[in-house]
Amino acid sequence: MTKTAQILVVDDEVNIRNALVTMLQKKGYQVSGASTGEEALQCLEDARMDLVITDLRMPGISGIEFLCRLKGKWPDTEVVIMTAFGSIDTAVEAMRVGAYDYVTKPIDRDRFGVVVEKALERSALASENKQLRDRLETRTYFDRMVGKSEAMQRIYDLVEMVADSDVTVLLTGESGTGKELVARAIHHKSLRAGGPFITLNCGALPENLFESELFGYEKGAFTGAMSTKVGRFELADGGTLLLDEVGELSLKSQVDFLRVLETKEFRRLGGTKLITVDTRIIAATNRNLEEAVKQGDFREDLYYRLNVVPICLPPLRERADDVPLLVERYLSESSAQHHRGPKEVSRDAMRLLRLYGWPGNVRQLRNLMERLVVTVKDATIQPGHLPEEIQASKEDARTMMITLGTSIQQVERQVIERTLKEVTNHRENAAKLLGISLRTLQYKIKEYGIRD
Repeated sequence: MTKTAQILVVDDEVNIRNALVTMLQKKGYQVSGASTGEEALQCLEDARMDLVITDLRMPGISGIEFLCRLKGKWPDTEVVIMTAFGSIDTAVEAMRVGAYDYVTKPIDRDRFGVVVEKALERSALASENKQLRDRLETRTYFDRMVGKSEAMQRIYDLVEMVADSDVTVLLTGESGTGKELVARAIHHKSLRAGGPFITLNCGALPENLFESELFGYEKGAFTGAMSTKVGRFELADGGTLLLDEVGELSLKSQVDFLRVLETKEFRRLGGTKLITVDTRIIAATNRNLEEAVKQGDFREDLYYRLNVVPICLPPLRERADDVPLLVERYLSESSAQHHRGPKEVSRDAMRLLRLYGWPGNVRQLRNLMERLVVTVKDATIQPGHLPEEIQASKEDARTMMITLGTSIQQVERQVIERTLKEVTNHRENAAKLLGISLRTLQYKIKEYGIRD
């Protein structure tokens, strides 16, 4: 238990108040005192308290009213009530309002110490849980990336680790998994955030245009070069250059790029001036570059130069838990973009969306949500509104797919939800299938917030 906890003692009897303040200070706590409920509320306005120890009988506002106002504004602050032995009923009422526990006067030092420690332990646990919830909430939407799955949490960790360096990053993953979003997140969280973020799609350029797009050219460098053009590498000076589909580069283009990647120096086509830039490189590909190296389609030296920090983005089928979050985000964005009313997805339709394999990954899901916003008139999207291939998504009633890395708590919740669905929410039958008592099942349903 931390000894830096903040405690407020509230009692109009100065001797009792001072004695308790002194006792708690000797234990190493930071302790303040107040003589009335009004004074205590002001103290709470001025500084956060982990624990308030208060008498119920004081001048001014009543102890119960003080407790109600305290809990209404600072619900996470624990409260211990002090009361005379003959007023235990009032203390019980205070606990119904939100007090953690009570002690009777005259104060038993041993019991008082135990109650204070237990109350502070509960306060610390509540604070820790809130921090975890806040962290999860923050990382559910991470710089336009959406996901709270274990797989996405690992991606967020890697982005934060590499962002404040200039290390070269290689983003791999299937088409539509969000590689450009990750590249932008790295840029926006880096010291280069104030600089440009430039992209170059290598797969969209024929070999003879790659060099001019990357390095630029001088006026008159070739037929049609009517003016000087600055290349992408130079445009990204002080910022970040994303080379998308880098696996599609020809061997000649790979040689040209490797040279400038190592030196950060180049000449525009038709130029003689050596140009030096400070550009960070992020490369992205949906190809297996290791296999391409073995087949002689990709230079080994360039591969190792790019693959300093690899980040592999998981396909959507491996993070089905993120599908509801993505659906909510894209429905909201598309509704606003196309001036449509809000839409939601029914439980059965969401089940099919979670089961579907999503060969086009997040991009395919986003496009589908936009289509549904425009074409579905109803406020709720039902299974019949979904494409036939998604309606055909099925799973064995007695099997479940669990993604590697899923926590035990998440697995338990999924098993309970699935079992309840299979027995049409008949709790007794579900308990029998799960091999637990009905009381245990009811506790788990309440613990996980399962709606049946």
